[in-house]
Amino acid sequence: MFSNKANSIFQDVISTYKVKNTVDQPFENKYDKNEDLIAHLLYRKCWIDTVQWAYEDIIRDPNIDPVAALKLKRMIDASNQDRTDTVEYIDSYFLDLHKNVQPKSNAKINSESPAWAIDRLSILALKIYHMHLETVRDDATDTHKAACQKKLDTLLEQKEDLSTAIDDLLKDIANGDKYMKVYKQMKMYNDDELNPVLRGVK
Repeated sequence: MFSNKANSIFQDVISTYKVKNTVDQPFENKYDKNEDLIAHLLYRKCWIDTVQWAYEDIIRDPNIDPVAALKLKRMIDASNQDRTDTVEYIDSYFLDLHKNVQPKSNAKINSESPAWAIDRLSILALKIYHMHLETVRDDATDTHKAACQKKLDTLLEQKEDLSTAIDDLLKDIANGDKYMKVYKQMKMYNDDELNPVLRGVK
């Protein structure tokens, strides 16, 4: 199943990142895009999410220097754009993979493309990782650990459901029961023409 591959890659990314656990560590993709393009894209996608998770933690520090916070905010904006671009590359992969599939006359469109569902699965992997840490924290109370275990159980259930939904969607697309229709995300805040501040409008 595709979701098994994706979940395995996401776990590997998080484990690899946590060895150094710094946002400025060099990125090395373990997968050659010419040998396994989708694995290459999934690894890249989860790495972006993992670094951005750390960015979001850092910027919430109430004692962060304002200048550093502004710099980090711009790094988060750039990361968000990178994330969106990578999601679109993943959708392009599936569009190309199924380009010869003729949708059935009664085929339906899905409200979410495969890549945006995979995006949620990647972020869910991070939530599971960090919630698990809370359940085993040495300095946490038993009450805190128990509450976090309940949340972790819910996240794990969500992972199972989302994984099944992704596998079912990809199967339906391959069989022509559903068809993909991808809308390029119109990120406006990084665009010199669409963001009034960037184009100098007061």
